[in-house]
Amino acid sequence: MITFLIILLALVSGIWLYMQTPKFGKDPSGERLERIKQSPHFKEGKFANLHFTPTLTEGYSMFGVLYDQFFKPKPNLKPNHSIPSTKTDLHSLDRSENILIWFGHSSYFIQLAGKRFLIDPVFSGSASPVPGSVKAFVGTDRYTVEDLPQIDYLLITHDHYDHLDYETIKAVTPKIDKVICGLGVGSHLEYWGYAASKITELDWSETIKLESTLTLHTAPTRHFSGRSFSRNNTLWVSYILETPQQKLYLGGDSGYDTHFKDIGERYGPFDLAILESGQYNLAWEAIHLLPPQTLVAATDLKAKRLFPVHSGKFVLSTHPWNEPLSEVYRINQEKYQLPLATPMIGEKLYLDNQNQIFTEWWKE
Repeated sequence: MITFLIILLALVSGIWLYMQTPKFGKDPSGERLERIKQSPHFKEGKFANLHFTPTLTEGYSMFGVLYDQFFKPKPNLKPNHSIPSTKTDLHSLDRSENILIWFGHSSYFIQLAGKRFLIDPVFSGSASPVPGSVKAFVGTDRYTVEDLPQIDYLLITHDHYDHLDYETIKAVTPKIDKVICGLGVGSHLEYWGYAASKITELDWSETIKLESTLTLHTAPTRHFSGRSFSRNNTLWVSYILETPQQKLYLGGDSGYDTHFKDIGERYGPFDLAILESGQYNLAWEAIHLLPPQTLVAATDLKAKRLFPVHSGKFVLSTHPWNEPLSEVYRINQEKYQLPLATPMIGEKLYLDNQNQIFTEWWKE
């Protein structure tokens, strides 16, 4: 018993010490925390969604979810081949081109109105703080920080590890001119070496003028935040990027709710809506879209074209790796006929061309 307790104490101590390392970030404090407390969405010491959002769907239990995760057979969870991709030279791009380059999962680069945006970059090859876990699929890590040009605006939707990657954020620091994120997220960034003067933290439903021809709005999502034991102490956001000619919805992570219709009424129609459609599970339906809901949300937003993301790079749920794109594609053909943007990693998505054709690269 004494030996067991010593081992247990050593294990707990080791985990606690590891969680003090920088990659877990830093909780908001001081003036930043005081500003957070002024937000109408910060209630009883935590940020809250617009409507009640259960951790698990009614009828599911944490034990059952864990059992399915570790013991239930999960065919085709990872691809048995290298993910198809191409590589666009980002350094040599003509700034007059309005394009998007996807890096897999929810990481992408946008060049619009001559400005360059980087959204939720994850180039470390992992979406977890646990060493050796949640590794990127073979073929999805063609891009590194060295492949990025100077970035005008880094946008962070929320502070989960598959969206805010410590190794990437540290490495890309010299290439970032300005950072925009939700309330509280700047605490992580300052802790990791970003100057406070570079960081703009926003609440939901705020608008800032980036350039004379570029406006950014923030909007709600239905999700949560947290990097260690702290939960919902930073805000999760979506963005509307607007020029006189284009309007893009950058969705981040979200379960389905009324906010999509509200955003569509207030800011739509959108030339392109970027919405998650992967890493879903009926057990946590409230915080991640199921494929049919992705298309409903796109319709609510009045999107002219849909780009489904949050898949194709990491295993964070129990569905087959290519099911998200296959299901969105199938349901769309049967019911919606909405133009879909489904580029390979590294392929140019032309923001000015609504009729661009893409291959069904996820088919094995």
